[in-house]
Formats: sequence, structure tokens, C-alpha cells
Amino acid sequence: MGSIVAAASVSVSQSLALAEIGLVLLVLGIAAFIAVRIKLSVVPFYLAIGLSLGQGGLVRLDLSESFLNTGAQLGAILLLLMLGLEHSGPNLAAAFMERKSIGAIDFALNAVPGALIGFLLGWGILGAVVLGGITYVSSSGIASQMMKETGWQRSEVSRRVTTVLVVEDLTLAPYLPLLTTLVAGAGAIAGFLSVTVALLVTGVALLISFRGENALGKVLNTQAQGGLLLTVFGAALFTAGSAELIGFSSAVAAFLVGLALTGEVAYAVRLRLSPLRDLFAALFFLFFGLSVSPVEMIEVLPLALLLTVLGVAGKMYVGWNIARDMSDGAAWKRAGAFLIPRGEFSIVIAGLAASTTFGGKLQALTITYVLLTSLAASIALRTFRSSFEKARAKKKA
Repeated sequence: MGSIVAAASVSVSQSLALAEIGLVLLVLGIAAFIAVRIKLSVVPFYLAIGLSLGQGGLVRLDLSESFLNTGAQLGAILLLLMLGLEHSGPNLAAAFMERKSIGAIDFALNAVPGALIGFLLGWGILGAVVLGGITYVSSSGIASQMMKETGWQRSEVSRRVTTVLVVEDLTLAPYLPLLTTLVAGAGAIAGFLSVTVALLVTGVALLISFRGENALGKVLNTQAQGGLLLTVFGAALFTAGSAELIGFSSAVAAFLVGLALTGEVAYAVRLRLSPLRDLFAALFFLFFGLSVSPVEMIEVLPLALLLTVLGVAGKMYVGWNIARDMSDGAAWKRAGAFLIPRGEFSIVIAGLAASTTFGGKLQALTITYVLLTSLAASIALRTFRSSFEKARAKKKA
């Protein structure tokens, strides 16, 4: 009799957990509809929902921790796998050669100020490396979404902005393995060996991306949709899990797997993984919001505002550099606005440094910074309308 009662109680507990998870996913879906309706990035909505349901939030839900942990980890893995799939070795090299001077300006204006502030906060060299990365990398996901929503995804402005984003993504290739090693706190010799191995692995992934398109195309049949999806997703998860066992970042490992795939294979996988990526990415942002208290955000708000002002100014200058020669006088402003938001990769970097002594404050600072830059980008886009849009609006009036 006792076993029957216990089984019933477990069943009720599981049902409640299932209902809670379903309710949260429903709320995230509604938030996505609202974001599209008012033409804002959905990322701040996901983060805000996490903040409202987490520690110190409006309502505290007893969500399944194992589900959220696994979902968030899958979200990070899929985000970086998709980032790797977006680019190939030849494209990365071409983008770097085309905009290498702009890449240097972008790094100097956006990474260096963050690194200096991290050092001044007393976080040492590790804090400087971490915060510099957070303030440097624009959100490719938010930028592409804004370009799509405004109808500029196939424009010259979009192409130039994408080139800058690609250069930033190329910088992430050696940066993320290096950061993982620094956070692990390895000794000088072990750290040198770890960084060397990480850079070699990154180089091999790029080499495969350059040379392996034909070979991979023969092995991975794009016509076998189910087999292709299972093979690539399984390989990413296996590599990510194996990397974690040896103290390497699972998300970085997934990024390198995506980078190794190119051509028709990469296109086919992107097409089929995108919906799954969006689902787990929502859980990733939700989980990050749950891990931060709104009270902690208030404490770091002045610093986040300072970083936002510097970040907006830096990205707008980069936008001016890449689009100042265009006939549309507002083109450089729009280019800068597309580059302003920080998002998924800033949060991934903060997540990698969560175990450090300053990890708690860093996470609160990062989520506040992401929210502020996303909002600033949306406001800027509505303010800096192109001459074409203004003319079209006058005709309608």
C-alpha cells in the first residue's frame, strides 16, 4: 500500500514539474510574439522573465533544476554550433582581409575599455580578459534579427555589418579556448600546453573547413535529412561532453565542430537545427536570468551604464568607418545601431567565468549590460531612419 502511495506522489510531483515547464515555455512563446510585434529583440524578454521568476523576483517557481541545467547547456552548445556553421574557413579569411583595419579599430574601441575597467575593478588579468570579451563581441543573433525585421538583411549595409561580425567571430575562435584555460587556473606550464593544444585544435578545425568540404559532402549525405541531423547533433554533443571531461568548454567544442562543417552540409544542418536552436536558446537565456537577482543588478547599474555609453559610442564609430562612403547619409548610423547589442556570446563568456571570485558580480553586470545595449540598439534604429524610409513614409502620408 505504501509503495502505491509513494508511486502516486511521484507521479503527482512529475506532473506538476511537467506543468511548470510547459507554463514557462508558453510564457516564453508569448514573449517572443510580443517582441516581434513591437520590433524588439526577444533576448531581453527572455532575460527579464528569468529575473522575474528567479531569486528575488516577483514569483519564485520551483522549476526542475536538472531540466533547466540540461536545457541551458544544450542552448549554449547549439548557439555556438550554429555560430560555427554560419562561417567557413574561406569566408572568415576573406572577411578578415577585407576589414582587418576595421577589426583593429573595433577591438581597440570596444575590447580595450572593458579590459581596463575589469583591471581597475581589481579583477586582475583574468577579469580584464573576461570583461574585454564581453564588451567587444556584438550579438550576431540580435543583429541578424534586427536586419531581418527592418528589411535590410540583403542590403549593402547588412553585408558590411556582417563582415565586422564575422571578424569578431573569428577572434572568438582562439579567445574562447584561451579563456577556458585561464578560468581553470592551470599552472604556467600546464596553462601553456592547454592554450597550445586549444589553438592547434582551432587551427585543425579551420583547416578542415578550408579543405574538407568535398570529403564531408561525400560522407554526410544531405539528402538523408534524419541521418544528417542526428549525426551532426550527436557529434556536437559527444564532442562537448568529452571536452567537459578534460576540463575544456563544451560550448567552445561545439563551436569548433560547427566551424569544421562547411558548404552544402553546413547549410542543410543550419536549416534543420534552427527551430531546435531557438527552443534551447530561450532556455539558455531564461536560466541565466534565473541565476541573477534583480537586487544585484541595481548594485552594478552605474557601472553597466558606463559600459553601455562606451559600447554605444565605440560601435557607432565602427559603423561610421564601414559605411561613411555610402550615398545614404543615415547608412553609417544604421550600421552602428546593428552592431550595438551584446547578447548570447557575452552571456556565454560570463557563464565560462561564473566560477571565479568575481563571477557573481560579473553575471549581474553582464545581464544588465545586455539589456541596456539591446534597448539602446532598438531606440537607435527607430531614430536613425534612412532617407529611403522617410521618403516612403511621406508618400504613404
